[in-house]
Amino acid sequence: MNVRRSAAALAAVGVLAAAAPATAADPSPTPSGKVTIPAGLYGKADPTYDGVWRQSLTLLAQRTLGYRPATGAVDWLTGQQCANGAFAAFRPAPAKACDSTVKPDTNSTAAAVQALHAVGGRGGAAIKAVDWLKSVQNEDGGWGYYPGGPSDTNSTSVVIGALSAAGTDPADVRKAGKSPYDALPAWSIPCDQDGGGALAYQPDKKGKLLPNADATAAGLLGALGKGFVAKAGKAPAKDACARAGRLTPAQVADNAGAYLASAVAETGHLQSTLPGAEAQPDFGNTADAVVALAADGRTEQAKKAYAWLEKNAGPWATQSGPAAYAQLIFAAHAVGAQPGDFGGTSLVRSLNAQGPAPRLEEPATHKPQASDDDTNTGVWWIVGVGLVAGIGIGFLLSGRKKRQP
Repeated sequence: MNVRRSAAALAAVGVLAAAAPATAADPSPTPSGKVTIPAGLYGKADPTYDGVWRQSLTLLAQRTLGYRPATGAVDWLTGQQCANGAFAAFRPAPAKACDSTVKPDTNSTAAAVQALHAVGGRGGAAIKAVDWLKSVQNEDGGWGYYPGGPSDTNSTSVVIGALSAAGTDPADVRKAGKSPYDALPAWSIPCDQDGGGALAYQPDKKGKLLPNADATAAGLLGALGKGFVAKAGKAPAKDACARAGRLTPAQVADNAGAYLASAVAETGHLQSTLPGAEAQPDFGNTADAVVALAADGRTEQAKKAYAWLEKNAGPWATQSGPAAYAQLIFAAHAVGAQPGDFGGTSLVRSLNAQGPAPRLEEPATHKPQASDDDTNTGVWWIVGVGLVAGIGIGFLLSGRKKRQP
């Protein structure tokens, strides 16, 4: 997700205008000059493009595992908020008021909302952020990466996740009479066209919808009203793409699930699709697809893709950092796997080692968050904690990881 949002930010300002956001496969672009990594921030890479994003995913993953994030880590995130409630990708001088040089975006803000609600005790900051998101909704019911920009599937979906985490029904958040559930069907590719069932990031310059795996996974979760953390849902009404006139949110999700299931059927993973580059396995989007497939009730395909990640995603996660570990933890959670044993490595240790140590809570005190609909969260967490806290267990001593939005 770290890398994914870096690509999205660049695309939003035209650097990657020809590419759909969130498809970059490895490390975040590093601007010229050195940036000091602030205390409390997870990861050692330059946070210019993804500081708030990776911090938010880290805190949310820790809460999903039953940890209480370090106060300094939560303080760093809340300290990034502008007075109007918005978050930018990174503010190097948070003591200064946000001005025209700070570019708040919907993705960073929505990710922060999900994290702040998960950690608890920061309700005021989360409410201000949600209010800002509502204020920048477009007339088609969706959101763009930056306020005023054209709506896109990814941004609209991550905002839906934030609204749901905050206890707000996205269907009730409207601009010009339209909600985000009016926007999503417009990006769903009809079943009888190439890429049928998938979602496009946005229409291209000619108005054509092109399938985008990242947007498809994000849009599936958005259509189901879910955020980053999701558990296996009910099986879809149909395995294949279902034709309809105006699609309901459930049909958007099921058609997207059919597309993703087909995409991972042969190899177990998705391919990167950056223009001009040779196609390679896309670890981040495959992790996102695991969560989306599980949420749509396609558990067999989700588990197949997760098994591929266990065998292959370690080096990618090591290189990519905390957001990658968080993505893998979300994927493990979605399929009921043990995050303390990811191909012989502990995702939990790997993530927590990226910054200030969180505190392990007693099982009885860990409560599922609004963004997590899994009634078995406590059981899954206890298993993971047992694996991580059992210092004498040998297979936890190695260190493979994974990531990404």
